[in-house]
Amino acid sequence: MKENIQSFRDLRIWQDGISLTKEIYRLTAKFPNREIYGLTSQLRRASVSIPSNIAEGHIRKTTTEFKYFLYIALGSLAELETQIIISYQLQMVSENDRQNLINRIEILGKQIRSLITKLKTKPQSPTPKPISKRGV
Repeated sequence: MKENIQSFRDLRIWQDGISLTKEIYRLTAKFPNREIYGLTSQLRRASVSIPSNIAEGHIRKTTTEFKYFLYIALGSLAELETQIIISYQLQMVSENDRQNLINRIEILGKQIRSLITKLKTKPQSPTPKPISKRGV
């Protein structure tokens, strides 16, 4: 990761996850009302989970925890892809929308896996020691 990353909001993968989530919300707004508790809800929850887990992992104290949450985000991407395929097969999503979303999911997945690989090669930072009250 670059040193100028101050917040999860600075991460490109988080930004792309937010963009993907907005696209899912726009798409599912056109779904039949009968799907509000079905595929609409599933797609929205899976998409929201992606940037949420990236954010939660980034705020954690260790690289190991961050990687853990990145893997959860990858799982949510797989769920989202599956739900898009189902929605397409049920004719709720056009071929063009399906292909566009699958492409975006594949790109975001590659970006997340790339970050995981970089984090695996990054030396672990030592656990911070508690500050002694005597020295204060």
